[in-house]
Parts: sequence; structure tokens; C-alpha cells
Amino acid sequence: MQKHNTSGKLITFCGLDGCGKTTLITMLNEYLTEQGYDVLLTKQPTEEFRRSNIFRSVQDTPDHIGYDYRAMSLMAAGDRLQHCFNTILPALEQGSIVISDRYFYSCLANLKARGYIQDKWIYEILSHAVKPDLAFFLNIDVETALKRVRSRIDERDTYINIELQYRLKSEYEIIAGQYDEITINTAQSISDCFDAVLKHFHNICSSAVA
Repeated sequence: MQKHNTSGKLITFCGLDGCGKTTLITMLNEYLTEQGYDVLLTKQPTEEFRRSNIFRSVQDTPDHIGYDYRAMSLMAAGDRLQHCFNTILPALEQGSIVISDRYFYSCLANLKARGYIQDKWIYEILSHAVKPDLAFFLNIDVETALKRVRSRIDERDTYINIELQYRLKSEYEIIAGQYDEITINTAQSISDCFDAVLKHFHNICSSAVA
């Protein structure tokens, strides 16, 4: 990926649904805001794309009649790249801390978990993306993640491909090692998880000053 060379910081969180992203992002946002940082919370793919028919069909149903997953992934990757240059980079140039719920790692993990191992186009697109200053992979066992998702009132009956979740977890673990993501086991207490996040944040800030 491309280093951004700005005064801002890009922090990304990836992992299975139910891994604790929302909780840790909320805690980090509150902490940084209290410390006087200008924070931009964002998400990939964007809300506009998430509301599209093709995305909802692929995500919410077992049979993707009329839609090809590769085609959807290409559209999502384009949305992510556009988001990098139209939203993330301008905020970084203004000195903001940008916190992204999911990033390109999620797109790559999903492609590989669904069997698209030979697709090289995603790496070409990835090479043009903004490189995060901190990339967190929140790791947790599939069973716990599923329980957390099912505990949400609006997601009790949402379609979940359970077999895919196991493959996703495996691919996320591989990608975390390949792309220097910081792995945090979110089966531990939320306070321990947040302490780990803050430790790495302060480390990059200290490095920047040095």
C-alpha cells in the first residue's frame, strides 16, 4: 500500500462480525476526542454501497441469483479506493485521526475465503490504497462471535453462512501476518483489549515525534 506522509493517522479495525470492532472503535473515539484530537469515524465499504441491491443480496441471502460475487467484490473494491482518496486522504492531510470500521483486508479475506485464490486484481487495487498507521485484526472464536451477533435484536434472524465464518477467521489470521496487522484476542476483557489499542496508538505517536 501507499504511505500517506501526512500529519494525520489512519487506524483500521477488521475481523469477524461480533469480534468487538464497534465497541473498541467507540471507546477509542471517545478517548481521542477527550484528548483533543480531531477524529473521523468511517466505514468500508461505504454506507451507500452497503445499501445497494447487489451488496444486500450477496450479504443477506444464501442464493445469490443474478449476482456474481467477483463482480460485487470489484464494485466494493472500487468503492473502497474512491473512499480512500475522497474521504480518508483529505482528512489525513488536515491532521485528523481516521478510524475505519473494516478496510481492504476484509475484501481480501472474503475473496480468499470464498475460493477466489487466483484473483490477482485485488492486489493491484490494494497497491494503490492508503497504508494504515495502525491496522488491528480482532481475533475471536467463531462460536463467541456468532453469539454476540445473535444477541443483537436487529440481527437475530439475519442470514449467516457459518461455514464461511470459519474460513474467514483462517484467512484473516494469514492476512494479519502478511500485512503487519496487530492481532488482539477479543475473548479477553474489553479493558485489556482497549489498553492494547491505546498502547499501540501511543507508540506510533511517540515514533512520529521522535
